[in-house]
Amino acid sequence: MSELVIETEGLRKEFRTRRGARRVAVADLDLAVPRGGVHGFLGPNGSGKTTTIRMLLGLARPTRGSMRLFGEPVPRRLPVVIGRVGAVVESPKFSPNLTARRNLLLLARTIGAGDDQVDAAVETVGLTGRERDRYKSFSLGMKQRLAIAATLLKDPDLLILDEPTNGLDPAGIREIRDTIRTLGERGVTVLLSSHILAEVQQVCTSATIIGNGRLLASGTVADLLAGDAAFRVRVPDDPARAAGVLAAAGLSTTAEGDGQLRVETDRPESITRALAEAGIWLSELSPVRADLEAFFLDLTAQDRLGTAAAPAEVGTR
Repeated sequence: MSELVIETEGLRKEFRTRRGARRVAVADLDLAVPRGGVHGFLGPNGSGKTTTIRMLLGLARPTRGSMRLFGEPVPRRLPVVIGRVGAVVESPKFSPNLTARRNLLLLARTIGAGDDQVDAAVETVGLTGRERDRYKSFSLGMKQRLAIAATLLKDPDLLILDEPTNGLDPAGIREIRDTIRTLGERGVTVLLSSHILAEVQQVCTSATIIGNGRLLASGTVADLLAGDAAFRVRVPDDPARAAGVLAAAGLSTTAEGDGQLRVETDRPESITRALAEAGIWLSELSPVRADLEAFFLDLTAQDRLGTAAAPAEVGTR
């Protein structure tokens, strides 16, 4: 059983609209984030990710439920653990006419951090050589990296990032991705809230997916995608007959055109055996790469239609 850095049970947040109606932003959410690595906190826009983060940081009060950071109940014991937490939740505020380094030095003075910690933070986020440039000359991606550097001044054990790649170009996204990966490899637990799944899959070791404020799935990325094993088969001569043979063998098969079939199985030998016994020879057999984005879109679509199964929690406890 791994130690949990973040844990919520039955966490709920309700708002009142201007007309007095009740709106549920977070619905009885159970969240478990293990120590170490990068944990994706995933959901469509408006699914409750930011509201959950604000409650964890004491910026919003839950309607009911419990929360713990490093085993301490929050918000009651938040002052005890807040020194171990860094967060980038909103747009960072820095003095535009000061250099990046000067901005960090001013922040360091307020928390008693030394110049060496400023230098280390700059290096970690990859701004070495640009730290003496004025903040107003920075690209959006560099500004985001500087915001992360500011949180690193107190050497946090937990870093919470809320949509850190919003509005960034591909180069900026790659810079933030590399920074997050570096932090995870150095032992910092990173909670990464995002809806850009292709990027998340490259850095996250585990993930929680929510929709409409509810837990839909949670576990290691590998375990979440384990059920999506599939192979692409090319049978140029008679794909329709091959599909019938595979279906008769109990394999779910979908035609993809140009003689290609997608076969849902984690046992490629069952494909070759069934086709060979029927005298059908394939020209290609290749694994279909498990895709977190496809898994996410399917899961959230089921949630919108009200057909989602009970949430699965795999590999995080």
